[in-house]
Amino acid sequence: MSNGDIIMGFDYGTRKIGVATGQLITRTANPIAIVPAKDGIPNWADIEKLIKEWKPSQLVVGLPLNMDGSESEMSIRALKFARRLTGRFNLPHHTIDERLSTREAREQSTTSGQIDDIAAKIILESWLSIQP
Repeated sequence: MSNGDIIMGFDYGTRKIGVATGQLITRTANPIAIVPAKDGIPNWADIEKLIKEWKPSQLVVGLPLNMDGSESEMSIRALKFARRLTGRFNLPHHTIDERLSTREAREQSTTSGQIDDIAAKIILESWLSIQP
């Protein structure tokens, strides 16, 4: 598998950022980490470590839009996070509507624990499913 096959997905949050990796070939993703954040700002060294380990070719960030499809304060912050990822790591980013991903993550979770990485997996698989 070449590194160009790996895509990294993020479920952005103000306290936690879920991370998943996936592949275009299989269109599947796996949860890999939950990175703590302070008011939406992660420890960038944690993100850098994951990017160096997995060597993704592209990044996908979930956009938490309002139910009517309009931007929310969180979607504006998620876009800013996506731009910072691209600026820091020189990798292209994509965004995708993530409405209902948290509910789906809760349904998929086998524990009552943290679900941010599962939400990142769902976000990434949604993006992978619409790629040509």
